[in-house]
Parts: sequence; C-alpha cells; structure tokens
Amino acid sequence: MEITPELIRHLEHLARLELSAEEEARMAGDLKSVFDFFEKLGELDTEGLPELARPVELSNVLRDDEPGAVLSQEEALSVAVEAKDGFFVVPRMIE
Repeated sequence: MEITPELIRHLEHLARLELSAEEEARMAGDLKSVFDFFEKLGELDTEGLPELARPVELSNVLRDDEPGAVLSQEEALSVAVEAKDGFFVVPRMIE
C-alpha cells in the first residue's frame, strides 16, 4: 500500500489530530513499516497449520462467586454528600 501525504492528512482528520510536517513524515514512515510487516506476514506459508493456535490453552478461567463483606445502609450513607430517606441524593441528570 502506498502511503501518500493525502492518506496521512485523511487519517489525521479522522483521528482529529493536528500534526506538524515532521510528525506527518514520521507517521508515514511508521505506517509504511507496519504495512511492510503485514505484507511479510501475508507471504508466510500457513498451509497445514491449525486455524487458531495459542501458546497457552486457557478456557474460561473463573473464580467461585463467594459473598464478601458489605457495608450496611447506614455505613454507606454516612459517606454520602447528601442522603434523604435512606437513599443517596445526586444531581438530576435528565430534565
């Protein structure tokens, strides 16, 4: 893929960036390196390899769901900026 100044400016616009000429040149070089690497990956012979290989096999590593210590309603409300009738009072979000 050819990395043109127009492409760099387009990407800069999409990312809402304002790059200097030096930064644009550096980005062009970085993108060229990335695309060159992907081209090399595309040249690899993957015939006969499994579709997905992982160095470590993991399967849904979960922990037991055990209840822990909780605050009482009074303890929780004691740190509230404002509370009323057992509830936290927060600023209205929707009119």
